Amino acid sequence: MTARGIPRWGILALALAGCAASPRPAPIDPPNVVLILVDDLRWDDLGIEGHPFVETPNIDQLAREGVRFRNAFATTPLCSPSRAAILTGQYAHANGIIDNTARDSTSHRLETFARPLARAGYQTGFFGKWHMGNDDNPRPGFTHWVAMKGQGEAIDPSFNIDGTRTQERGYVTDLLTDHAVGFVERSRTQPFLVFLAHKALHPNVVQRDDGSTGAVAGQAEGFIPAPRHQGRYANAKVPRRPNAADPVVGKPALLRPLEGVTPLGPTTGTPDQDVRSRLEMLLAVDESVGRLVATLKAIGEYDRTLFIVTSDHGYFYGEHRLNEERRLAYEETIRIPLIIRYPPVARAGGTPGQMVQTVDLASTILALAGVADSVERHGTSLVPVLQDAAPAWRSSVLIEYYSDAVFPRIRNMGYQAVRTERYKYIHYLELAGMDELYDLATDPFEMTNLIDAPAGQAVLPTLQAELTRLQRETGYRP
Repeated sequence: MTARGIPRWGILALALAGCAASPRPAPIDPPNVVLILVDDLRWDDLGIEGHPFVETPNIDQLAREGVRFRNAFATTPLCSPSRAAILTGQYAHANGIIDNTARDSTSHRLETFARPLARAGYQTGFFGKWHMGNDDNPRPGFTHWVAMKGQGEAIDPSFNIDGTRTQERGYVTDLLTDHAVGFVERSRTQPFLVFLAHKALHPNVVQRDDGSTGAVAGQAEGFIPAPRHQGRYANAKVPRRPNAADPVVGKPALLRPLEGVTPLGPTTGTPDQDVRSRLEMLLAVDESVGRLVATLKAIGEYDRTLFIVTSDHGYFYGEHRLNEERRLAYEETIRIPLIIRYPPVARAGGTPGQMVQTVDLASTILALAGVADSVERHGTSLVPVLQDAAPAWRSSVLIEYYSDAVFPRIRNMGYQAVRTERYKYIHYLELAGMDELYDLATDPFEMTNLIDAPAGQAVLPTLQAELTRLQRETGYRP
């Protein structure tokens, strides 16, 4: 037994089986795990990604000390399914969390990676937005629980702490960080998992059981930064990608005339003020990262901690004239930031280009913890990529979404899509004759649908076959 209370598993030997040898010293004890999940954070919302005005010094420093993935993707660009995929390493069609409706009972049965970690002796803490239904009661696998009901509140939130509901005063990002820091300080004699799921950058709304949202009683709607950060970017010029300016063409599913739905145009995209307010919310998240880093350093656990920062999906800043309809398969919403720092394995400053997904995180965490697990997970451990020892890697990823009624514009637009290094094929499950195909090498902003063009027809059979293969490998049944 180690001084931290669980067996010495020889974790690096287990995690790196079949990988190239590493010159880095093997840690004796299992690593701590800190996973920070930011809601709706785009991959390009960070300073280290070259954003012209955003300030994320703590996240940027973590990326410089660790690995920043250049091609990370959500399996489903929607809050609840994406969170379930991260926690289980399974696609939505397998774990049952296919949308944002109240799937409370299903979420109690999820085979999350916290379960085997807890059985192995980890202290496992969940903090923040669970969001698979409105039920905020503790879930199996977590030894400490601080959760919000549904979407939660930005100001003076209500928390369920280990089964007891409390009302707290202050800004939600700060309060969740307080709880996470306290848990780390109390758990220092044992390996621990912190799963910190921030409400930011989500607007301040209440979720109903049908997945729709409404105003929080007595609070402002919209994107609410911490009071100390409000107005920080008031005069900043919001950058826009080229596909936010041009009219939408070649997307028949999006261009369907629908009763009561405003046609796509200059007024349907995300306003500048919403973008600024979202990025002002990110300032408190970055401070949260800094506080956790400082705490880990103070107790001597920073370099023994697997530290991950990621997002459940992105957000449209007017691309294709879209705003909140972030469920679609375009790059702005499926691409996410993914930063991993763990010095014994991850080379500082690495920027791997392999295509990785949220389903890979569960397998990666369990591999580095040296914890055996019999659950079938669709993801693959990222350890070989972290070690620059993955000459063969996946050549495509599966993205899926199952239609809901929250945004009328994208009603019946459930899809399965395959993205390769060059192409993206989107197959709509409910809309015949409206599929899309893009050559990302020549059209990175997805403005020209090639589905009916000779160039598209030439590659379509290959992409359809790849989609069929991914469906089969992940157990999808139409």
